[in-house]
Amino acid sequence: MKIMVTPCDGIGPEITAATMEVLQATDKAYGLGLTYDYEDTGFTSLEKCGTTLRDEVLERARGYDGIILGPQSHMDYPARDKGGVNVSAGFRVKLDLYANVRPARSRDFLNNAKKMDLVIMREATEGFYPDRNMVAGTGEFMPTPDVALSVRKITAQACERIARQAFILAMKRDKRVTAVHKANNFILTDGLFMKQVRKVAEEFPEVKLNDFIIDAMAAHLVRDPSRFDVIVTTNFYADILSDLASELSGSLGLAGSINANAELGLVCAQAQHGSAPDIQNKNIANPTSLILSVGMMLSWLGEQRKLANFEAAGAEIERAVDEVLANPASRTRDLGGNVNTDAFGTLVAQAIRNDGGAKKAANA
Repeated sequence: MKIMVTPCDGIGPEITAATMEVLQATDKAYGLGLTYDYEDTGFTSLEKCGTTLRDEVLERARGYDGIILGPQSHMDYPARDKGGVNVSAGFRVKLDLYANVRPARSRDFLNNAKKMDLVIMREATEGFYPDRNMVAGTGEFMPTPDVALSVRKITAQACERIARQAFILAMKRDKRVTAVHKANNFILTDGLFMKQVRKVAEEFPEVKLNDFIIDAMAAHLVRDPSRFDVIVTTNFYADILSDLASELSGSLGLAGSINANAELGLVCAQAQHGSAPDIQNKNIANPTSLILSVGMMLSWLGEQRKLANFEAAGAEIERAVDEVLANPASRTRDLGGNVNTDAFGTLVAQAIRNDGGAKKAANA
C-alpha cells in the first residue's frame, strides 16, 4: 500500500506530523506494510514551482492507494493565472473523488455535544463552486463592473452516484437516508438531484427515504440531530451542514473526512477544518480531525479490498482517539486542555501501542 502525504499550508505540517506518528504506530501494530511519499502543495509548491498544485503531482497521485492532504490557505493564494490553484478542489475534481464522507458522532464525555451519530454524504465535484463546474474558465463572472453572476452545475450522473453511495452506507447502518434540497426554488437543479435520489431509492426498498428543504434541515439538525442517520445532498449544502453537525457533536476539530471514488479504488484523508494560519507554527492546533480522517482512510481501504487488518486498524485509531480525549488533561486547548499538537499525537500513538501489547498478551 502506497500513501501520498502532502501537508499543505498553515497548521497542515504540524497536524500532519502528529497524524503520521499515529499512522506509523498503527502500521506497525497491525502489519499494514505502508510506504509513504511526500509531495509539496500549497505555498511551499508555489514558492518552489510557481503553482500551488502541479499537474505532475495529481498524475502521480493516481498511482497511490491513499492520499493524506493537509489543510490549505486558499483565500490567501494569488489569482489562478499567477499559480493560485485550489489544492483541495484539484484533488477532488481531477481525481474524481466525488464522495466526501463526513461523519458527526457525539461523545458522552463531551458535555457540550448534542446526541448524534450521523454521516453526511457530500457530492464534491460540482455544484455552486466556480472552480469545479466549467471545462474552461470559472463559474463566476462579471458582465459589468457592478454585476456578478455565478453558475451552478448539477448533473444526473453525479447525483445518482452520490445517492447510491449514501444508500449503500445506509444498508450498513440504520437503513435511513435523508435527502436535502431546495427544489421548491431551484426547481431544475435540485429537482434533478431529487429525481436521481428517488431513482436510486427504488433499488434499496429496505431503506427509508425522507427529504428536507435545506433551511428546514438546518433547524431540525440543531433541534434534534439524533433523528438522522445518513444525509445526502449537493456540494454547497453539505459543506455547510457538515460543519454545523460537527460543531454540534462537540467540535469541528473532531470531524474526520475522506474523499473517495469506489470505482477507481482511491481515497483521500482530509480534515474538515481549514488551515488556521493565526496559530501556525505554535504547536497548539488540534490534530484530531486529520487523525480520524486517516482512520477512515484505512477503514475504507480495508472494506474495499477485503483486508481485515486495515478495517481493524481504522477502528483502532478511532478507539485510541476516544481513549485520549476521555481524559480532560489529555485534550488540546480548543477542548479545554493544555496538550500541544505533537504531544497529542504521541498520546494517541501510545494508546495504540498499549492496546496492541495488551491484545498480544491476552492471546499468548
